[in-house]
Amino acid sequence: MRDLRIFQIVLSNRFRPFSAYMASKQSRMGEHLCFFLICIMVTPILLSGCSLFDGGFQAKSTFEEANDLFSQGSYQASLNKYEQIIEKYPTAGDRVLFEMGIVYAYPKNDQKDYQKSLECFQKLIKDYPGSGFRQDSEMMIFSINNVAIKDKTITTQQTQIETLKQEVKSKENEIIELQNKIKLLEQKAFDFAIQKGSADKILVEKKERRLMLIAKGEVLKTYKIALGGNPNGPKERQGDNKTPEGTYFIDSRNKDSSYYRSLHISYPNERDKKRAKKLGVSPGGDIMIHGIKNGFSWVGDAHTEVDWTKGCIAVTNKEIEEIGKLVPNGTIVEIRP
Repeated sequence: MRDLRIFQIVLSNRFRPFSAYMASKQSRMGEHLCFFLICIMVTPILLSGCSLFDGGFQAKSTFEEANDLFSQGSYQASLNKYEQIIEKYPTAGDRVLFEMGIVYAYPKNDQKDYQKSLECFQKLIKDYPGSGFRQDSEMMIFSINNVAIKDKTITTQQTQIETLKQEVKSKENEIIELQNKIKLLEQKAFDFAIQKGSADKILVEKKERRLMLIAKGEVLKTYKIALGGNPNGPKERQGDNKTPEGTYFIDSRNKDSSYYRSLHISYPNERDKKRAKKLGVSPGGDIMIHGIKNGFSWVGDAHTEVDWTKGCIAVTNKEIEEIGKLVPNGTIVEIRP
């Protein structure tokens, strides 16, 4: 974990490669802090007078140019500058190789190359066995190998994910195509049913929020519905916003309804009247199957997202037209809980 921590600190540092290397020292355990501070203090002396540089100030100046290019994000230009340094000042080769290895592996370098980074650190260890950068180079090699393996694993997983996404998308398109075919077949069956005759029953299932047209025991078509604003339980009294439960029939229709078109249901039946009388209340009335309120047809299918009627059963305008064609007056309406 120690070597991985150093690698993360060196590669994520925004400053110059050598500064990043020095900063990585600071992250070590507390007992190394004094040593780190001493290194910081003597570094200027080493840079200006140490025999590490042939040419003294000129070498230092060239290193600074390479570091500045790195700080500006000009990574290739920085590497080119380092190559010039190693040609002119071979005794500074270990530092050059170390910093080049960092530049090659730097996360923000779009052209980062782990292999070239490894080659720099490996060459440093081979050609400069006594270098002060040797130990950290060995740890960098270990860490980069781990990172390269992880990157390869991530790339493989990403490729697999993309492949799975494409497969899912293909399946989704197949499902949509099948759904469209089903809708087309349902519409053809419905059109055929209209040609043959009428529905003999309307079945409403409140819990499932659906209305089914039935002819001779077979379902012709199913519609999603909205109910009264207080849908649970049977209607008991005027104004309770409940949709009735029981058996009724279509007793009239209104083409000039405030809710586009409507089919009136024969609520209350005798059972409803007895219950209301026992409670000492009016059972209410005007329960219908109707479309969207006039002026709001643009809501369309979204109207079923909430129970919004005063006790009626609501469908879209197009659906009430279809239902009206198949349902003559006298058709049984069974409303289940």
